[in-house]
Amino acid sequence: KKFLRVHRFYKNDSYEKLKKLKNKHIGERCFIVATGPSLTILDLEKLKNEITFSMNSILLAFDETDWRPTYYGIQDENVYRCLKKEIEQLNVECKFISDTILKKLDIQLSTNDYSFPLNMLNHTIPHKKYHTKFSNDIFSVVYDGYTITYALLQIAVYMGFREIYLLGTDCHYSSNMKHHFKDYGHVDPTFASAGEMMISAYQEAKRYADNNKVKIFNATRGGELEVFDRIDLDVALATNN
Repeated sequence: KKFLRVHRFYKNDSYEKLKKLKNKHIGERCFIVATGPSLTILDLEKLKNEITFSMNSILLAFDETDWRPTYYGIQDENVYRCLKKEIEQLNVECKFISDTILKKLDIQLSTNDYSFPLNMLNHTIPHKKYHTKFSNDIFSVVYDGYTITYALLQIAVYMGFREIYLLGTDCHYSSNMKHHFKDYGHVDPTFASAGEMMISAYQEAKRYADNNKVKIFNATRGGELEVFDRIDLDVALATNN
């Protein structure tokens, strides 16, 4: 269907909407806020005047802050099931929901909901060697990188952002699974190797960025992600876009 969709033989309105977002933020900067244990409410408060993407259980922190992300993304059907009510009530500019979720759950997309074509590659099967790709055309395909953060990186590039800051991307998980603001009842059975898998995907994103004049920085406090140049969040915020 990817070929048919791209060449106009197969038309799906839920994907067509994505074209409206191409280069919407050309040359601008954004922050992609993950939900690693290093992330604090104070970090969120500092981002109120920035364009931000966030994901998954971030919305469970909203009773502690009036910050809201500009964009929200989710690709895990189990997480969606656990947070369905909160996601449906979430008021943001756009919600990006993978078509893998839509194929398995009965969801009615609202005006600001965007379905994206997620290609899981062979990631649902255990492998000794991790591999992914990076897409700059989310209408065609978004590749899985073992985390929704990776999908949001591809979406951000498609929307024209050329300066992207990652926050809360700790890339490690403790055995008690306390890696989100609050427990939402789902434990991914692959969590033990999740950090390693994600880092391999970020290496692919780094290769794309270096070859296409996109700057990606890691503003996470600590953590295991060393693929991108690190920057202190306050320093990043003090720098004009």
